[in-house]
Amino acid sequence: MIAPHKHYEVGYLALATYDLGIIGGGPAGYVAAIRAAQLGGRVLLVERESIGGTCLNRGCIPTKTLLESGQLFRQVAKAAEFGIALPGTASVDFPAVMARKQAVVQRLVQSVTDLLLAHRVEIVSGEASLLSPQRLLVRSNDGATLEIQCRNVLLATGSDCADPALPGCDGEGVLDSRAVLSLQRLPESMVVIGASVVGMELASIFNLLGTRVTVLGRRSFLQAVDQQLARRARALFARRGMKIETGLELRGIERLENGMMRVGYTMAGREHFADGSVVLIATGRRPLTDGLGLAEAGIATERGFVRTDRFMRTSVPGVFAAGDVTGGAMLAHVAAHEGAAAAENALGGARALDYSLVPNCVFTYPEIASVGLDEASAKAQGADIAVSRFPFSANGRALTMGEEEGLVRMVYEKGSGRILGVHIMGPHASELIAEGQVAIRSGLTVSDLAELMHQHPTLSEAIMEAAQAATFGEAIHYRHV
Repeated sequence: MIAPHKHYEVGYLALATYDLGIIGGGPAGYVAAIRAAQLGGRVLLVERESIGGTCLNRGCIPTKTLLESGQLFRQVAKAAEFGIALPGTASVDFPAVMARKQAVVQRLVQSVTDLLLAHRVEIVSGEASLLSPQRLLVRSNDGATLEIQCRNVLLATGSDCADPALPGCDGEGVLDSRAVLSLQRLPESMVVIGASVVGMELASIFNLLGTRVTVLGRRSFLQAVDQQLARRARALFARRGMKIETGLELRGIERLENGMMRVGYTMAGREHFADGSVVLIATGRRPLTDGLGLAEAGIATERGFVRTDRFMRTSVPGVFAAGDVTGGAMLAHVAAHEGAAAAENALGGARALDYSLVPNCVFTYPEIASVGLDEASAKAQGADIAVSRFPFSANGRALTMGEEEGLVRMVYEKGSGRILGVHIMGPHASELIAEGQVAIRSGLTVSDLAELMHQHPTLSEAIMEAAQAATFGEAIHYRHV
């Protein structure tokens, strides 16, 4: 009935009044629950599936686990370059790869659940909707129904895969980003529809594991990424055997007599097709708001997403929203910060979210990470800028790792030298980008970073050397001729 609080009865919950009732247990919801509990609030969390939401169960964590397996497989294939002789030829045991992925997910789900319990958050496995701004109708997964009084409500129901208006997209052999993570057999070939972040991350994973991958993008390639780095990444993926086509119109999907899947598309006025064992659709997401009672409660929406201000308040007092359901940047770290802010504000705070320095990482191989303004955005704002660069091929630590692809690009203001943006493609870019975020937030200049002593040999020296290239006219360990 109530999980995992076996000692709580439905009648007990119905009699209680909560400071914050949360619908959805993903990064926005569970972080909000913990933060509200830290502030002394009595918290109810309703989650219909597994604690952790898409990120923990069907997104961030399982895909990064698979990426680690893919990268290790590639490293093993290069073992001879490192002087390591291995008997036989390495191969992918895909069921074991997927079993490890699921074990990591289950461990983290249990860890988050234990944290919630330790903070005395009361968890209901089920669904909830608004009867009024202060009353929830909760339907537990075992069939029990009850009304619960809440002083404040947080909508954190997240998003799900959006189906494209494409003939054949609902047929057998067509997968979304949820279904592809449940495969038990490694496909020999795959057609990925969507050349944005989710599509390219999954394309990169399966390419590493040995699947022949074709990517079809309706418009651009990795539009959210610094376009200089996107062009480099596209060329690199092509050298690794990935076929990428963009600027096309999709016609439909069909299953051939031999069991293969075929995607038809038109490009430059000519008809083309791409065949694969499976088709993966990664073309966007939609808000999960069905059945919440938003219209009845008077909560304003836009294109189905819940509208909020910077304090995560909806159009109805006492009702907050956070995470993907608001239609902003669909990133787990954004959702977590929004959830924490919503919890604080529900309990009397006044925390506004600042979205100017959201780090954005693409977990392909190699990784791509950005924070702040790119060259085009800075120019559009009228800034007089310059861009410095430093390649990982000139970084000692990258060479020791055998990971020399990529570079750091630093956007800075001429004259003042103030750093406006940092963009990285290369090993552990997702970890390195935090230095750029702190530098921009602190108002540092390129000379500040150039003079800041970095540990040697480390990948982070590439950021220092990009700053030195801007300050000295050229980096110490790279001369652009």
